[in-house]
Amino acid sequence: MLTSTGWFYWALMSAIFAALTAVFAKIGIKGIDSDLATLIRTAIIIVALSAFVWFAGKWSNPFKLPPRTWIFLSLSALATGASWVCYFRALQIGEASKVAPVDKLSLVLVAIFAFTFLGERPSLREWAGIAMVAGGVLMLALKR
Repeated sequence: MLTSTGWFYWALMSAIFAALTAVFAKIGIKGIDSDLATLIRTAIIIVALSAFVWFAGKWSNPFKLPPRTWIFLSLSALATGASWVCYFRALQIGEASKVAPVDKLSLVLVAIFAFTFLGERPSLREWAGIAMVAGGVLMLALKR
């Protein structure tokens, strides 16, 4: 799974779990504040991932990591938290089948940000696919 195409299987599993996240969250946030729901979800993730890292033998001293790693992981964590708060709020007031696709506009933004900040250069074919995702999001978001 660590081959040059191994990333695809992990990304596909991520998509499956993300889809389940939307459905489970939509059911779970009925009658509860979306921010509290996000906190509960985060606490469960911390416990589950800590156990996974420990039992997989992947634990190392995080205080030995370089400052740059801490800065960017912290920024990533803050962005993740903000995304979750917004996502759960959107799920609470909207339909999961509409919220989740709009949330995937992140794919388009990742391509743009990776082009701008990481120097990645998607091919014309890849840009066409990214544009189709953007078009799909607009079709779902616009009223009939």
